[in-house]
Amino acid sequence: MPLNGLLDMELRSPEPSALGDFWERHGLLRSADGVYGTADRPTQLTIGEGDHRHLAALHLSCESEADLAGIAARLDELGLTATVADTPLTCVDPVHGHTVTVDVGEPAPIRPAEARPANVPGHTARTTERADAVATRTQPRPPRRLGHLVLGSPDLEASRRFYLDGLGFRVSDEILNGVATFMRCEADHHNLLLQPAPTGYLNHYAFELDDLDAIGAASTAVLAERADAHVVGPGRHNLGSNVFWYLADPDGNFFEFFCDMDQIHDDDAWERDHCRRDWEGADGPAGFSVWGPADPPPEFFEPTDLPTIAAARAARGLA
Repeated sequence: MPLNGLLDMELRSPEPSALGDFWERHGLLRSADGVYGTADRPTQLTIGEGDHRHLAALHLSCESEADLAGIAARLDELGLTATVADTPLTCVDPVHGHTVTVDVGEPAPIRPAEARPANVPGHTARTTERADAVATRTQPRPPRRLGHLVLGSPDLEASRRFYLDGLGFRVSDEILNGVATFMRCEADHHNLLLQPAPTGYLNHYAFELDDLDAIGAASTAVLAERADAHVVGPGRHNLGSNVFWYLADPDGNFFEFFCDMDQIHDDDAWERDHCRRDWEGADGPAGFSVWGPADPPPEFFEPTDLPTIAAARAARGLA
């Protein structure tokens, strides 16, 4: 298995301190200057200064140095340069322009969520007391980990080659045979989604929370601070099956609070029994949600600041 984990990411921001303060208020822990994480993973999000919002770096892991050599060889076959000095491997996304680093290792384990007894038809687990979400929670529970990100690409074929054929991500599902590709580097249904866009940009990044109550409380806390932060949700996606709520950070990046995503531990069984390459738009199981909003707003796929991003990328020689 060439890749085994999404470790962390770096964002560039016109106002990095404001973005960092936002995430500190909403549950991330600052472990160093500009570095934010969770109780289990101290580094999940690094924030640096930039002239526009964008993804600057993506940090992945693989099982062995032999995997690093394999990645380097595949990238070379694609005409792309990778630098390996023992470890890590470093290369550049040929479409988006951010740095990708691959280290030998794996993500730090996540401690299990605290059990919260629930009453369901035919089974009573909580008696003579209020639900935990009502009785004991005064502050939203914090994010547990960075789970995935979504990139808009002006050259989907080149992006797919880089992430699938070069780095070794594995396909979980596809819309219309590659118009949008859900891919994974660990057990989550997707750690990365590629979708079409007029310019390269970060569509959203996503943090996993414990459950639906945690998503509701965390999202409500963001909206209490910034009512215009709402993007779309809550709901449950079809592809990936995860519960979602999308909001906007102070820079205008969309982010997702999610929980209960499909987990893939047998690649062959998933490929045989579940993976499809030809889901169509909003038809059937490929629709945006099984409950919740039927469709996202237009700005979900076409943020209002795309022209600004495109101009900044053009100045760097990027599409």
